[in-house]
Amino acid sequence: MRKRSLLTAVPLAVLTLAGTSVANANADTQPAPPPKTNIVGGVPATETYTFMASLQGSSGSHSCGGSLVAPQWVITATHCGQPAQVRIGTRTYNAGGEVVRVASRQVVGGDLAILRLASAATSKPIPIAQTAPVGSATRLIGWGQTCPTRGCGGAPINLQQLDTTIVADSRCSGIDGANEICTDGGNGKGACYGDSGGPAVTGGPGAWELVGATSRGGQTCAQGPAIYSDTAAYRNRILQIIGGAASATR
Repeated sequence: MRKRSLLTAVPLAVLTLAGTSVANANADTQPAPPPKTNIVGGVPATETYTFMASLQGSSGSHSCGGSLVAPQWVITATHCGQPAQVRIGTRTYNAGGEVVRVASRQVVGGDLAILRLASAATSKPIPIAQTAPVGSATRLIGWGQTCPTRGCGGAPINLQQLDTTIVADSRCSGIDGANEICTDGGNGKGACYGDSGGPAVTGGPGAWELVGATSRGGQTCAQGPAIYSDTAAYRNRILQIIGGAASATR
């Protein structure tokens, strides 16, 4: 658990940030229009994050984000459900990278789940950080909405990123301080619908480490801090599930 402060809590509605196609991911057989996705206040990705995954229906419609932590395993949010497939290692959710079918899903704990892929991905996974202290600089990555209310805005397909900071648990109402982290992008910036399950990372190019998976925020996005599942807190459990794969333990 990270050290708490006495800052006034900012109430957060318990609203998940998944895209609208999650519930029908496995039954999705007809082409769908691109989701209205883009991190609020973010910028286009400055690099190709080899571990970044788009959870998709069988037609390729994006619903949630995820992180490849071992060749056959993707971390995401429990509330995202089990998708038909994932597209990994691309800046556009509808092209590039590699598409791999999903074989099964297992809940790690809370709002954190792990997907087992039907075959091993060739993209480079991201290691899981051992700690996620308050004050750490983080980066959110995803295809979540660019505007703050559900269903608003256009439909960009380019991956977005936003630099944020892990703040005191007291900034996020309803947080499980032992297993979740509170992140803040400030000035109306943050994760939104479609970002669920996607990564919060720390480090830098060639040395990124996973510290969180997007869970939930307020009814209007980016109006306060957001809650992420703390992958460092669940690290040992994740390694047990995937068999301690070296790619997740750097």
